[in-house]
Amino acid sequence: MLQQTEPKQEGTTSVAITVRPVRAGSSLAGNRLSRSTPWFVLVGCLAAAFALFGLLAASSGSEFSIVGAVLIGAIAYVLVITIMSAAVEGSRQAMDRFITAIVSGAFLLAMVPLVSVAITVVSNGLARFDAEFFNSSMRNVTGEGGGALHAMIGTLLITLAASVISVPLGLMTSIYLVEYGRGRVAKTITFLVDVMTGIPSIVAGLFAYAVFALFLGPGVRMGIVGAVALSVLMIPVVVRSSEEMLRLVPNELREASYALGVPKWRTITKVVLPTSIAGITTGIMLSIARVIGETAPLLITAGFTASMNYDLFSDRMQSLPVYVYTQFMNQGNPAEAFIDRAWAAALALILIVMALNLLGRLIARWFAPKTGR
Repeated sequence: MLQQTEPKQEGTTSVAITVRPVRAGSSLAGNRLSRSTPWFVLVGCLAAAFALFGLLAASSGSEFSIVGAVLIGAIAYVLVITIMSAAVEGSRQAMDRFITAIVSGAFLLAMVPLVSVAITVVSNGLARFDAEFFNSSMRNVTGEGGGALHAMIGTLLITLAASVISVPLGLMTSIYLVEYGRGRVAKTITFLVDVMTGIPSIVAGLFAYAVFALFLGPGVRMGIVGAVALSVLMIPVVVRSSEEMLRLVPNELREASYALGVPKWRTITKVVLPTSIAGITTGIMLSIARVIGETAPLLITAGFTASMNYDLFSDRMQSLPVYVYTQFMNQGNPAEAFIDRAWAAALALILIVMALNLLGRLIARWFAPKTGR
């Protein structure tokens, strides 16, 4: 230990500086595995698992199981990397690597069906993804050819009408629950919204059909009936998502506005809503994605047709989900033409949902409050 004291001067105090030598080779972080070690262990475990399953398949004459080899390789990796980390890095770092491997494996497992569905839809839908499919309907088409323009128009019109009904009602309900609602009324509304969130879509379709049948008679099939059925499914999603976003707005912003003499309604429109507009827009996009692929309620309320229909208040209206269902279930000659149209419509529906989500992100970015000075 070295100790050095500065000379004492007038008006100052002595300062003692202690310097302790550090032993060579000591480290606060301790021993660590290199960054490439987990990757080498993963490749080695997968290679060993594939070799093992290959030998078993060759000896028994059975098919090679890729899923089994990947699963066994992943389990072996978790065990090996945990044991190695415990021996080199200690128990705490070993537990961290174990949890990281489990979480990463769960993420990859969840991505498998999503990627599989995307690959299947794209590979099968590209066969009829041509100009005729987008600029023609199924009127007077009994075999090959035809398109889904009438179904796309119907989906956009019905979804737009459902959004016009659902978004104002859901947003105003969430504003009431957050800013005004107190007591039993607010609790009752919250309970009913939670119940509506879990109702089956077929129940919403039957409800809308029964309401319009009371006034227009049984057998009514119109696009607006389908829009009402979808709005029943959209409203609770909009309410819950918007409510959570409004609750995230700091109360200090409201209090600052009230301190300036701004009335409550103007505080909501100028402070609360602009602050939470990004989250509200995301919730609305999620609600649209929730209902745009519904088949059962639209099959009951809007029906299906082979002709174009631009009027929501007149006659049947085709939609993409119902188009996929009818093409697959009512196959004619040749059957491949109907199946190709069904896959192409499914791909078009996925692209529409993707476009709506991108539009929602752009809207959220445009109207989000500016944080820069």
